[in-house]
Amino acid sequence: MEHLVGIVGILAGCVVPVSVFVWLYYQEKDKNRTMLEISKNLDDPGKIEELMAVFGEKKQEPLDYRRNGVVTMFTGLGLFLFGVFFLGSILKGVGALVSAIGVGMVIAGYLYPNTSGEINKAVEDFEKR
Repeated sequence: MEHLVGIVGILAGCVVPVSVFVWLYYQEKDKNRTMLEISKNLDDPGKIEELMAVFGEKKQEPLDYRRNGVVTMFTGLGLFLFGVFFLGSILKGVGALVSAIGVGMVIAGYLYPNTSGEINKAVEDFEKR
């Protein structure tokens, strides 16, 4: 019985990611099949481009390292305080590590511009030199 619990636990850890990949595969396959069927009935190439834009990937905004860094920093602070008051030195170390990662992300946010406006300003500043 004890071995059965371990085997079920390991199988659950394998089945969940595999089922997610299978689901994503079928979702993408159906989307491509739908786009193909609709494009067969269209004569205007402009409409085909519109169709591809509708089914295409959404434009992703660049990562905001400053915002993510602040969230990570305070998550680490919360873990650290939880270790101070309840669980001890292990969680204090984990919290300090996560906070340090958050500080690094905030610094990276100031070193590497992430929006097009910030990139344009950085290029203009560089060209003035």
